[in-house]
Amino acid sequence: MVATNSKQLALAKPSPHAQRWASKLKGAALGMVSTHSFPAVVGTADAMLKSSDVMLIGYEKTGAGHCTAVVRGGVADVRMAVEAGTATAKQFGQFISSSLIPRPLPNLEAVLPICMRLDELDRIGKGRVGSGALGLLETRGFPAMVGAADAMTKAAEVQVVAHQSIGDGLCTVIIRGSLSNVAIAVEAGMHEAERIGELHAVMVIPRPLDDLEQSLPQADAVETQQPVRLPLKLEEKEKELVELPEAAAAEVAQEMAVPEPTKTADPQPAPLKVVPQPPPLQEGELD
Repeated sequence: MVATNSKQLALAKPSPHAQRWASKLKGAALGMVSTHSFPAVVGTADAMLKSSDVMLIGYEKTGAGHCTAVVRGGVADVRMAVEAGTATAKQFGQFISSSLIPRPLPNLEAVLPICMRLDELDRIGKGRVGSGALGLLETRGFPAMVGAADAMTKAAEVQVVAHQSIGDGLCTVIIRGSLSNVAIAVEAGMHEAERIGELHAVMVIPRPLDDLEQSLPQADAVETQQPVRLPLKLEEKEKELVELPEAAAAEVAQEMAVPEPTKTADPQPAPLKVVPQPPPLQEGELD
């Protein structure tokens, strides 16, 4: 018999944030806005989240480029969100249809992807506004999307987050960065996409909500090697003195010591030679 740990069998208690959304989802209204572009549906979802207190369930991609943003919340909040999303989709010329269902039955929630499980509610943000901006560029054809992504990363300081395909040859690349860098990168990507193939749609979302960012596809983090930056002025560093062990220091000091000169005895002065003097001359010897 294998013993089991009781802690592993115990169910994790949902957080207060998850319990709050679970209580709001009971009998909550359902709102949907469908577009013919992935950047358009993300922009639509951003407008719906910022217009009222609703929860973004996700995006339903039904093929042929059709995408639907699904939100839940109170009837009044969902109505305002659907109106804001519809206006945004029409502004970009990508609106297909919208719908509002006040009280969907539990059978629909159990079968259709219109509700989240309790364990997924903890991943939903608290409605905080993120920093920076998101950029989405959609092309018809994969080569045009790759070329646009390459041009965007070389034009400004942005990071490619992920890409998304929704059928009908439509591919979207998603970037993140500051608002100015994203705007510059998207403009460069548009020109490159039109040069290679067909540009379908673009979208720049400043200060997206954390709920919107978590709903987007995320690519696996890849470590990139940073280039080595050399200093402009190279200066030779002073050599540091290394302390030697006592035995080695004594040996080095002995080798480097200057030998003292040996003392020698003072030389004795040489004896003086005595030169004999001639005898003095006597008177009369000069003659």
